[in-house]
Amino acid sequence: MNTQTLQDPHLLVVDDDERLRALLQRYLSENGFRVSAASNAADARTLMKSMAFDLLIVDVMMPGENGFDFTRSIRATSGMPVLMLTAKGEAEDRIKGLECGADDYLPKPFEPRELLLRVAALLRRAAPPAEKATGDLSMGECRFDPARGLLTRRGKPVRLTSSEATLLQLFAANPGRPFSRTDLCARLGVALERTIDVQVTRLRRKIEEDPKLPLYLQTVRGVGYVLVPDA
Repeated sequence: MNTQTLQDPHLLVVDDDERLRALLQRYLSENGFRVSAASNAADARTLMKSMAFDLLIVDVMMPGENGFDFTRSIRATSGMPVLMLTAKGEAEDRIKGLECGADDYLPKPFEPRELLLRVAALLRRAAPPAEKATGDLSMGECRFDPARGLLTRRGKPVRLTSSEATLLQLFAANPGRPFSRTDLCARLGVALERTIDVQVTRLRRKIEEDPKLPLYLQTVRGVGYVLVPDA
């Protein structure tokens, strides 16, 4: 029998399918997580006002506010990891979820074990780095503190998702070193190289003066990406 404690990660499952909601709640609880559930975005927001969560599992197709819009609104104020569930297998739908701020996605139907592994991977990436990185990096008007995963622009904090912070910490620990998309996928625990492209695009919007002509997070043709901070 599994007994949850306040130290166990607290997950919020948001899905209008009552049967799936119950199955996920039971399965995740049996595997060491505290789990709350909501049938729609409005109920989820009510729960989030009174409880703290470590990760959201959000279904795309919900009545009223869909999963894309809900995730986008959450991402505007929080860097909490979001795993999106979708019955749609098309690449464009998966990419849309990532562009809305989701950290990962899982098409239905899925194996419960795969869900467990993806949740664990997202929580690991969201955890503070085990080792302190080197000092702050300057990128024009931006400064990044790798140890805290804190990005500021003109002295004001810039919100990063857990995936964005992890990616920027990796680049910051290896300034000037090009990483291939394949390598970045392996290090961040994601399946699609397109996921890395989306994350890089979002980071450029936050650190570059002109994201279309990046000075700091550069593309290395035929290789991948490299961070070139100020000297």
